[in-house]
Amino acid sequence: MEALRYAIFLEPDPLDGGFDVHIPAFPHALTQRDDVEDALRNAREGIELAIEVMLERGETLPASDADADIRIERIAITPPAAYT
Repeated sequence: MEALRYAIFLEPDPLDGGFDVHIPAFPHALTQRDDVEDALRNAREGIELAIEVMLERGETLPASDADADIRIERIAITPPAAYT
């Protein structure tokens, strides 16, 4: 069987340090670690666990998405004056 590949986003955590990990194909598999290597290791473990549970339930696994074109944009929003 060919390996499934999934996109993983590492976002620096300005409050706690380290990285928050987001896995779009597995939105419930969230994790946070102090360095990139640990974050990636935890992401792999989270995906493996999610796959195991999905297979036990007879669910279809998400398609590989690591080769998808990914575009990240930032949007600035000015809150209403009442917000401040």
